[in-house]
Amino acid sequence: MSEVWIIDTARTPRGTGKIGKGALTEVHPQRILSTALAALAERNNLNTEDIDDVIAGCGTQFGKQGSCIARMAALDAGWSDQATGFSLDRFCGSGLTAVNLGAMGIMSGMQQLIVAGGVESMSYGSTLQGRSPFLDNNNLHLRNLHPQPHQGICADLIATIEGISREDTENLALESQRRADVAIKNGYFDRSVVPVYHDDGSLALDHEEFPRPQTTLEGLAGLRPAFEKMYAAPLDEEGNSYKNLVEQKYPDIKIEHIHHAGNSSGVVDGAGAVLLASPEYAKAHGLNPRARIKTMANAGDSPELMLNAPVPAAKKALKMAGMTIADIDLFEVNEAFAVVPLKFMRDLNVDPGLVNVNGGAMALGHPIGATGAIILGTLLDEMERRDLNTGLVTMCTGGGMAPCQIIERM
Repeated sequence: MSEVWIIDTARTPRGTGKIGKGALTEVHPQRILSTALAALAERNNLNTEDIDDVIAGCGTQFGKQGSCIARMAALDAGWSDQATGFSLDRFCGSGLTAVNLGAMGIMSGMQQLIVAGGVESMSYGSTLQGRSPFLDNNNLHLRNLHPQPHQGICADLIATIEGISREDTENLALESQRRADVAIKNGYFDRSVVPVYHDDGSLALDHEEFPRPQTTLEGLAGLRPAFEKMYAAPLDEEGNSYKNLVEQKYPDIKIEHIHHAGNSSGVVDGAGAVLLASPEYAKAHGLNPRARIKTMANAGDSPELMLNAPVPAAKKALKMAGMTIADIDLFEVNEAFAVVPLKFMRDLNVDPGLVNVNGGAMALGHPIGATGAIILGTLLDEMERRDLNTGLVTMCTGGGMAPCQIIERM
């Protein structure tokens, strides 16, 4: 089985994902992703005819983000028409899953050069009609088997069950903002971030647009819970509500609604990509590896709680690699909601000083299909900056799943 080498990573800045307010809202999602693809090709002098596949995660594959955005973005980047592509959807884990699948193709010996990552224009997605696998599709059989509520309600539900307080989540949210501010001011993201331009050549965005370094604990304490009203509101003509769904599994629960805009991930637009190669191809074409992928894993957990799979995914990946949690130097655990990294650190006894050290999605935003590839690049950049050897990246996804990857510097 071949090794898989990470040659390089590239990503766009994340733009605020609100129509009329974000710098990337008028940029086509294909162009957002092609920006990262083009940067990888240019920086590494790639012959794009050699790319076996472009794999892109995207959580909302409709309209502008439909029609196999991986292939369309590769063409938009000016790549050879021999470079094929396909797109996938594992909710928030799509970008990391794309990288894992690309790595598997190389490990199998069937492929030599892969570009994998993802894109999400959440501002565009907000203009589309909402979709829910358990309500919009009227699949009563699935709803009865697995009454899955909204992910924000899941975050509040987990916090209630686990005894995680609003104060706990807001302290982490404030620290995420502080760390992101330090990272931005000191240029820790500069190696991976590439600017996005409009079709006329004018600059669209060259910096992180979402962070709010002025955030205070007092300000966070004044925010209203985002999912409290949603919890009991009727969702259809039959009067179904998320409260009904939750009480099918937890009939006696009284949820403490603690998550809000400040301790949840930001709605943003952005893309990220990772260049993967076999050792044989890299050596033959002068590509210098930055890291090797040591192992990958997926894990499933309760769909009704939705956000708890990162812990079993990390345990599975560590077992496959013959490692323990103490062997990992640095972690990226996506901050979909504050409760996710808090539970991860507590359950695995991880030092908070090693997790999301440059801030996370609460400060920087979470472009659903792209985040996995983005935080993998952030992890590698920071491992190099600190001269560390091993890193682990994982994230929760809809449906109660989590992909995980462990990398080792070279």
